[in-house]
Amino acid sequence: MLLPAIHCKQSFLQANPMPILFYTLQLVYSRSDEIGVVLFGTKETCNELAKELGGYKHVVVARDIKVVDEGTTHALQNLPRGTSPGDFLDAIVVGLDMMIRKFGNAKGKQRLCLITDAQHPLRDPPQGTKEDQVNTIADQMKKHEIKMDCIVFRESGVCHNAVMDENDQLLYHFRERSVAKVVQVDSPTSLLGALRTRNVLPVTVFRGDLEVSSNFKIKVWAYKKTSEEKFPTLKKYSDKAPASDKFASHEVKVDYEYKSVLEPNMVVPPDQRIKGYLYGPQVVPISSAEWEAVKFKPEKGVKLLGFADRSSILRYSISFNLLSGIRQCSFGTY
Repeated sequence: MLLPAIHCKQSFLQANPMPILFYTLQLVYSRSDEIGVVLFGTKETCNELAKELGGYKHVVVARDIKVVDEGTTHALQNLPRGTSPGDFLDAIVVGLDMMIRKFGNAKGKQRLCLITDAQHPLRDPPQGTKEDQVNTIADQMKKHEIKMDCIVFRESGVCHNAVMDENDQLLYHFRERSVAKVVQVDSPTSLLGALRTRNVLPVTVFRGDLEVSSNFKIKVWAYKKTSEEKFPTLKKYSDKAPASDKFASHEVKVDYEYKSVLEPNMVVPPDQRIKGYLYGPQVVPISSAEWEAVKFKPEKGVKLLGFADRSSILRYSISFNLLSGIRQCSFGTY
């Protein structure tokens, strides 16, 4: 479950919405992941804590925690320009409260994502100091096993002042409590580089011989060093059922039927179908057994061709489809 808290005072978010969309896509691990969106630094105030306890002004819950859909994209593409100073501690508390209300003590991967410039003064808490407030928040995050990613956006050339230094120290205090990771960026492009990608379990793509010479072979296992992150695929949506029908799945199922040219009304069953390939103006039928007989089946293997100086290898040529090989592991019996 992911809950980004976004500071609307930053102009680059309105001018460059794509980094935020990529940010969300990078952090969505599966179709069942849920996302909520909290905006702070807004003119309005709309959150449960403000209604129940007061305070927590200029913090708006733009989207409740739910599975990703079109509403998530709409909420991130139409970020309002902030008109008030943003208190990121209030935004963190509101987001934390949303998670605890929805999930309680349920186990699962829960994460807060804070995007802010941390340039505005924070309000003083009713009791204690701001450091005490950070400690209280960190204790609750540890109790519910919630982690946080803090991305501080500051354009190059911005002069630091006492307020910014104090805010940085508060964010670093979250990191010292082992509940957060803090990254500073200075452009939308560097924001993409600060994204946390999901961990992928390594799987061998090859197990066999590394041929050094005709007389020297080593048993190795080869793994992919990088994995391509693909965009989520969209499914077809049926609007035949009314939107108010809670039991409608709105799924579209496609079935294919194959019919004979000689008898157009007769459906050909799967066991009587055969693939055909165009050869000039004619269609040549080829059975699966014939296709397997003529299909090229190369032997898998890895062969050492030579060595090259590292400086002569361009970086982009090793950034994709790069394999890492290790010697075959052997496990003893006990």
